[in-house]
Order: sequence, then C-alpha cells, then structure tokens
Amino acid sequence: MDTPADHPIPNSPFTLSEAESMGFTRDKLRGANFAGAGYGLYRPTSWEFTLPEAARALCAATPGAWISHTTAAQLHGLILPPWLEDSTELHLSKPRKLPETRRKGITGHTLLAFEDEIETVDGLAVSTPARTWLDLARVLPLPNLVCMGDQLIRIPRIVFEGRSEPYATIASLRNMMARHGNLQGIVRARAALELMRVGSDSGPETMLRLAMLDAGLPEPELQLALWSTPNAPSADLGYRKRRIAIQYDGGTHNDELQAKSDARRNAAFRNAGWDVLIFDRDHLADGFDSAVRQIKAAMRRAWTDPAVVAGFAASG
Repeated sequence: MDTPADHPIPNSPFTLSEAESMGFTRDKLRGANFAGAGYGLYRPTSWEFTLPEAARALCAATPGAWISHTTAAQLHGLILPPWLEDSTELHLSKPRKLPETRRKGITGHTLLAFEDEIETVDGLAVSTPARTWLDLARVLPLPNLVCMGDQLIRIPRIVFEGRSEPYATIASLRNMMARHGNLQGIVRARAALELMRVGSDSGPETMLRLAMLDAGLPEPELQLALWSTPNAPSADLGYRKRRIAIQYDGGTHNDELQAKSDARRNAAFRNAGWDVLIFDRDHLADGFDSAVRQIKAAMRRAWTDPAVVAGFAASG
C-alpha cells in the first residue's frame, strides 16, 4: 500500500509541511495516490477541483500572500462575465517587496495593498470585495465593472444575506482609488464609478439600465415603489412621471410562489394605470436591443395618456 491505514489520504490539496505532519514521506508522495500541484504543493489524485480548497492550500504554501483578482471575486460571489465565472486559474498577490509567485496554473501579482484592503474569510487571506473590484478594473469591460460595482454598493436585505451594510459606498471606493492613482485600470474604474447607482439588485438590471442610457433614454429611477408606504409593490426600474414600470425576471422568478408574487405586483401597477414592461434572459441575450425599443414605444405612449400629461403639467 502507498499509504498506511493510520495515515488516511487527505481530501484536499496540502503543502509539503502539512504532508510531513500527517506522516507522509517524500517517497509516499511520489506514489499513485498523490500528484504534484506546484512547488511544495500536493493533491490527492482522486481530488476534484474546488476553488476554496485550492486557494487555501496555495495561501498556506505562500506566506505573506493573499487570494486576489478573479479568484477573490469568485470566493466573494461577485458578478463576473460568463467567460470568467468558472475559471480555475488561481490569482495570488504579494506585496511588492516579495518576489512574484511563479507556479504552474497560478497567476502571480505584486502590488501595493493597504491593511484594510485585505481580509480573512474562513481562515483565508483574500482581497476585500472593494479591492477586488479595483484590481479587476484593468481586465473587465466597463459594463461588467459597473455591474460588479453596483453589487458592492447595493443595500443588502439582512433576511436573505445576513448583512445589512453594503460592501462599499461610492465615497469609500473613491477614497480607495485616491490611494492608487497609478494602478492599471484606474481610469476605467473612475468611469465605472460615475455610472454606478445604488438600487440595482442584479447584473442584468444594471446591463438594462446601461443599455437604456446608451440609447439616449433618460436615467431611470431604481427600486421604484408604487406607493410611499412600507412593503409597497416596486419595479426594478422605471419612470414615475410617465407611469412606466420595468421589471427584469431572471431564473429565480420561475418559482411558483415568486411567480404569484410577481403577478400581484405587476397587477398593482397596471391597476394604478401604469405601463408594465417585463424583460428576461432572451432580452439580455440580444443586449437589450429589443427591450430598449419597447421602452421607447412606452415613452411615446405616455405622451398620449391624459393622466401622464396632466401630471407633467401639474409638476410645472
């Protein structure tokens, strides 16, 4: 046997020092049960890749380093474009005074980071969501950077997320960016900051808003409540004066209970004389081109609605 019965095979990657503490010699590590995963790193041959386990082993083998960039975004659950969502490439950052990490399958970075830009999550050193956003400014297209930024500044619902404070605010992001004026991607980060808004609950909602702005439509209001009372029906975005409510229904809206709630919400807007537009993944797939056409048509209809015209006249 390659491994004695009293030395069970680990179920995740491990460092050489951890292997020695478990009683595995270098000869045993060359056996069929193990495979090298980079300098000073090993994994069970039966192990299936999981990001947290791989990141933990990498940090353990690289003192002074922290998980960053795309890997940090994945661990934090931040919104990434499809081509990066399932990336298995690991990103590891070190202070500039240390040599850059050079390991197979690892993208190493050396950069300046302040103490409040790195946090510990389940024992793992990782860049904060805000710093992760800034690090990715050099590689993400502007719309995707705005999507992630909107996610950082949105007000979370404690009942669903276990937190009541946003990951960041516009002011805190601006202060962090001021520290890193020469960082690659800082110009794009500044442009993204100007487009970010509190109130977008998903990446598609942000993409829809950006498509509307690119098409010359007025800036919509986000989380638009029908009435000024608690728990009033609300639209993802829309135009109050024109009585246009816009909803983006993603995959979660396929749940029966959610579907009934959505139907009641939309009926409340329609009963109040609003035009309700509902978009989904098909509209996202075409870059919201067809959605923009429908919104423009609704804007034109609004000018023929006597209630809308009267409302504009009353507002001066």
